[in-house]
Amino acid sequence: MKDLAIANVAVRHLVAAMLPLMLLLMMPGFAHAQAFDPFNEAGIDQHPGAQIPLDLAFRDTDGSPVTLAEIGKGKPILLAPVLHHCPNICGVTLGGLAQAIRSQEYKAGSDFTVVAFGIDPKEGPDAAQTSVDALHAGFPDLPDRAIHGLTGREENIARVTKALGYRYAWDPRIGQYAHVAAVAVLTPDGRLARWLYGVSPEPTDLKLALTEAGEGKLGTWGDQLLLLCYHYDPKTGRYGSMISWMLRVGGGATVVLGAGFIGVALLRERRSGTRGKG
Repeated sequence: MKDLAIANVAVRHLVAAMLPLMLLLMMPGFAHAQAFDPFNEAGIDQHPGAQIPLDLAFRDTDGSPVTLAEIGKGKPILLAPVLHHCPNICGVTLGGLAQAIRSQEYKAGSDFTVVAFGIDPKEGPDAAQTSVDALHAGFPDLPDRAIHGLTGREENIARVTKALGYRYAWDPRIGQYAHVAAVAVLTPDGRLARWLYGVSPEPTDLKLALTEAGEGKLGTWGDQLLLLCYHYDPKTGRYGSMISWMLRVGGGATVVLGAGFIGVALLRERRSGTRGKG
C-alpha cells in the first residue's frame, strides 16, 4: 500500500509538470507554428488569363525606375521569379531558361523580353546586376540588355506575384524565401498566357508558349499552324502532341470497330448455320 501511495504521488507530480506543455500544444498558434513548412506553402495557383499589373515601379540593374510595360515594349514577356542572391536553384533556373532561349528560333530582346523578377524586397539593383552578369558570363551569345534584372518594394512585388498565383514563403531556418522554379509567359498586354515549370524548359515548349502569347504577331504562319498540333497541360506546364493523341484515339476506335465487324460476321455465320440445319 505504501508503494502504491508513492506511485500515485509521483504520477500527480508528473501530470502537474506536463500540464503547461500540454496546454501550450493545444494552443492554435503554437500548433500552426509547428506545422508551418515554407516549402509546402510555396507553389503556383492556376490563374489563366489573369491581368498582371504592368505599371508598377521597379528598379532595373542600373538603379533606374522602370515598369514591366516599359521594358516589355509591346512584346511577350518571360518573367522568372527569382532570388538574385540565391545559393540554390535560381541561377540554374535562369541558366536553363537561357539554354532554352538559344535553342529555339525567337530572339530575346527583339521578339520578346526576359525578366529576372526579384521576389526578395531586401535585394537591390546590385544583387540583380550580379545575377544578370553571371548569366551573361555563362551565355555570352545573349544580346546585351536581353535580360532585365528587377528589384522592388514588397507591396509591388506582392501585387505581381499574387496576380500570377505565385506563392512563396520566408524560411527563417535558411534565411531566404522558399519558392518553386517556373517561368511565366505573359502576353504583350500583360495577361498570363502559360507557366513553364522546372529549371530547364523544353525549347519546343518555350517556342509554343511564346507563339501563343504573341497572339498571331510572333512567328510565321507555320508556327501558328503548329499550335493546332499541340495542347498545353497546366498540370505539367508542358505541351503534348495532339497528333499522337489522335493516333491513339484513332487506333482505339479502329480496334473497337474491327471487333464490332468481327462480332457481326460471327453472328451472321451462326445464324446461317442454324437455318441450314433447319
